[in-house]
Amino acid sequence: MDISLTFTPSASLNRHRRPFPPGAGAGTRRLPSAGCRRATTSGELQTAAGPNGRGGSYPASVPVHKVTVHDRQRGVVHEFSVPEDQYILHTAEAQNVSLPFACRHGCCTSCAVRIKSGQLRQPEALGISAELKSKGYALLCVGYPSSDLEVETQDEDEVYWLQFGRYFARGPIDRDDYALELALGDE
Repeated sequence: MDISLTFTPSASLNRHRRPFPPGAGAGTRRLPSAGCRRATTSGELQTAAGPNGRGGSYPASVPVHKVTVHDRQRGVVHEFSVPEDQYILHTAEAQNVSLPFACRHGCCTSCAVRIKSGQLRQPEALGISAELKSKGYALLCVGYPSSDLEVETQDEDEVYWLQFGRYFARGPIDRDDYALELALGDE
């Protein structure tokens, strides 16, 4: 069963979300029914057919790649299509695929993944070091697929420790609830 949806971003949503890259405007989206088997979700974002037969506002020259995300925390595998000029996280959300995130600006490690196969570009990924990028880590919120891609979500604390652990040689910092209570009491 196919469902047609119209999505018009509101001003309140746009305050909290990064704008889509050029050429990724709102419009009518055609979503096939999601086939769910054994904790697997899949969805494809397709726009109504345009004059070039490809659909909506996507130029025929923009390749679309299959992205597979193994969500370790939820025990789910998501498969969806992402145009090469769009962020993976934003396109997943437009297809009702729920993935971990926090800042949406490439500055934290909440949406960190490890690449199993394929390639992605992430020029705005400030939340992970060049060293971690070279080991196959990436951020979905600012990642663009460059090929078909298979990734696995990572524990945010593990990635943070890999990035900053050498600066905290004594180990993770324990939270001091008493000090926090005192600090909040001063306000």
